[in-house]
Amino acid sequence: MPKHSNTHKLRNHLSKEEALERLSEESFDRKVVSFYKYVRIADPTALRHELFAEWSALGALGRIYLSAEGINAQMSVPEPMWEMFVEKLYARAEFDGVPFKFGVEQRNDAFWKLTIKVRKQIVADGLRSHEYDVTNVGTHVTAKEFNALLEKGAVAVDMRNNYESAIGRFEGALTPDAYTFREELPMAKEMLQGKEDEPVLLYCTGGIRCEKASAYLRHHGFSQVYQLHGGIIDYKHQVEQEGLESKFKGKNFVFDERIGERITDDVLGICYQCGTPCDDYTNCREEACNLLFIQCLACKEKMEGFCSDICQKGEFQAPAPKGSDQYRRSIALSRA
Repeated sequence: MPKHSNTHKLRNHLSKEEALERLSEESFDRKVVSFYKYVRIADPTALRHELFAEWSALGALGRIYLSAEGINAQMSVPEPMWEMFVEKLYARAEFDGVPFKFGVEQRNDAFWKLTIKVRKQIVADGLRSHEYDVTNVGTHVTAKEFNALLEKGAVAVDMRNNYESAIGRFEGALTPDAYTFREELPMAKEMLQGKEDEPVLLYCTGGIRCEKASAYLRHHGFSQVYQLHGGIIDYKHQVEQEGLESKFKGKNFVFDERIGERITDDVLGICYQCGTPCDDYTNCREEACNLLFIQCLACKEKMEGFCSDICQKGEFQAPAPKGSDQYRRSIALSRA
């Protein structure tokens, strides 16, 4: 791989305001897509620099994680550049034929910059290599098959974080009260204790977390593990295409400017401040706080976009560390 001596050029240099202004001036639409693949990558850093240069030239934006174990990408690609993007991606042997998942709600401002980070894992799970075998995963099932298993009494487990399941989930699913995937894996195993020989259905946003979760559960003796192929994103598309009943209710949380994609009209969340039904997330106006929470329009006006009286009065102190009990309790207050 060619070496990039000047990495200064291989990162974003625009402010958010400047980038959004440029997006608003674009005369074309964008495709919001996600994809992942577990594949051996010899030099993730060198590949990172190559992809950044290549995708920047195409005008692609998004958030991508690379590691020695593969790629996890959520992106916004200009429609006029889409075919070239796919051609260049598939020209790389490690990514040839990787399937795409297209966003339920397409918005040109879903991403405003291109970020490619090299990490130890493409999904942080805290597991040691002997605790799972990524080649021994659960059985992938379609939306129709997932619905049928649910109707037969199979237990479903939401492998997303608590603030994701707060605004949307499958009917009757177990939703571990975890802020991170790392916390959730042992919680899910404990919640399923005694069901080792029963069918277990796993789901997440696009499928990547279920790859690790299903391998983890199978390693710990669960014999009938199924995972929703393509996650909630593909489930929505399949339900519409095949005229199926959507057993997923509410919104699908996404990690971009959209925050949530509407799957059904059901509102499962509650406003953090007044308790009325609401599933609109926002970040506290106090930049040092930046708490992600659910806030209805009435409270947004009353509180001026702040999460608390303390922030509204400008008396905010340093936040509790993410993952601490105090921080997790503040997140849990926004759950239905």
